[in-house]
Amino acid sequence: MTSEELLFFNEMPDALPIYEAFRNRVTEEIPDVRIDVKKTQISFSNKRMFACVSFIKARRAKNRPSPYLVVTFGLVHQAQSPRIDVATEAYPNRWTHHVTVGTPGEIDDELMAWVREAAEFSALKR
Repeated sequence: MTSEELLFFNEMPDALPIYEAFRNRVTEEIPDVRIDVKKTQISFSNKRMFACVSFIKARRAKNRPSPYLVVTFGLVHQAQSPRIDVATEAYPNRWTHHVTVGTPGEIDDELMAWVREAAEFSALKR
């Protein structure tokens, strides 16, 4: 993990184990991933960005775990699950999904299936 990634968690250090679990699974399961740290998010890209993590408020404060991390990914369709806090069709057939994660254990096979699908979708875009 880079120093930039660690600095991203200065404001919410308890969320770092959640990020580590996500980062490890992404880099193990998806080839040729680039990680780019920005001020408000950490992006994961292949040909294009397919997922990111941030502290956006995708869920009301009273329903948000502490600590938390929001995993955002894009798909060609709207995924249906009670885990998905928000899904919007940013462009025709391009759905952005936000999932609030409160523990490393929530970086599970279901979430990673969506992230892998997002990576495949991203790799096919022109």
